[in-house]
Amino acid sequence: MYIYNMTKKGFILSLCFLVFFFGKTQVSAQDLPTKITTKLIQPPYLKAGDTVAIVAPSGVLKNRTDEVARAKKLLESWQLKVIIGEHVFSKDNHFAGSDQQRCEDFQNALDNPNVKAIWSARGGYGTVRILDKLDYTKFLQQPKWVIGYSDITALHNQIHTKGVESIHAIMCVSLPEDLLEIKESIDTFKATLFSKPVNYTLKGSNYNREGNATGQLVGGNLTILHTMLGSNTSIDVSGKILFIEEIGEYKYHIDRMLQSMKRAGYFDNCKGIIVGDMSRMRKNTTLWGTNIEQLILDALADYNFPIAFNMPAGHEDDNRAMIMGRNIELTVNSKQTTVVFDK
Repeated sequence: MYIYNMTKKGFILSLCFLVFFFGKTQVSAQDLPTKITTKLIQPPYLKAGDTVAIVAPSGVLKNRTDEVARAKKLLESWQLKVIIGEHVFSKDNHFAGSDQQRCEDFQNALDNPNVKAIWSARGGYGTVRILDKLDYTKFLQQPKWVIGYSDITALHNQIHTKGVESIHAIMCVSLPEDLLEIKESIDTFKATLFSKPVNYTLKGSNYNREGNATGQLVGGNLTILHTMLGSNTSIDVSGKILFIEEIGEYKYHIDRMLQSMKRAGYFDNCKGIIVGDMSRMRKNTTLWGTNIEQLILDALADYNFPIAFNMPAGHEDDNRAMIMGRNIELTVNSKQTTVVFDK
């Protein structure tokens, strides 16, 4: 009985100490232990003679044959072979063929041992409808690069949860008649595909939240990241650096998504955020009152990780390639940001 009373007393004293200590000290999610992340599998870089499959897992490619032809010509100029999915130009209302047709093309590319990279023709919407139909058994035995952005974020998420890196970069419909108009986008795509990721020095911003971080780069389109919440393809960003970009949304939509993700614990133990292009923001009849940078800072005010703006990636012509799932070193200050990929 005496031992019990002493133990109880000790517990109460300890509890009082904790209440006093934490009542006086601000503890953020970034001060808590983070989950150990394992290095992801790196698919082999491409070399002359390798084969790339062009597929369309999302929106319809009506009147986009010229862009796909330019994509094929570009790959062939790099001495690569090209396979175009059987259903790339199919149409099923909003989509590039039925769910089954789009899944069939992507599955064939995943399973074909001769295909070393899978390049999405376009985004739009529709990839999420085929995620649960895909079988990655052969892909995991022989990993290959999956490339795209926007709606293809759904695939980046799924592939990341499988333990394999992927490439966030331009798609076939990104290619204009004059390729020099997007030279940087093409050059970084080629470099990333063939040899190594490109490191970036970004223009500074007074909105940057300064700091340093290291971790796997994950993320993509904000709407798709939000869509994945609660599913087995939602990325765990603990110990990682999150990239986000968006197009055509109201500011209050952006805030609503960030608030929803925050309430779900999405940013707990995140190491940092890189903000890409927030393109063609729509104006609501009731104005938001701040710019998009301040909106993001306000929504994430409870966290102390660094936040970097001005990453040229997303729905603009200048869309630099990044390896998703690769470890990076992020250094952020008001004058510039550096993003350095592990080799």
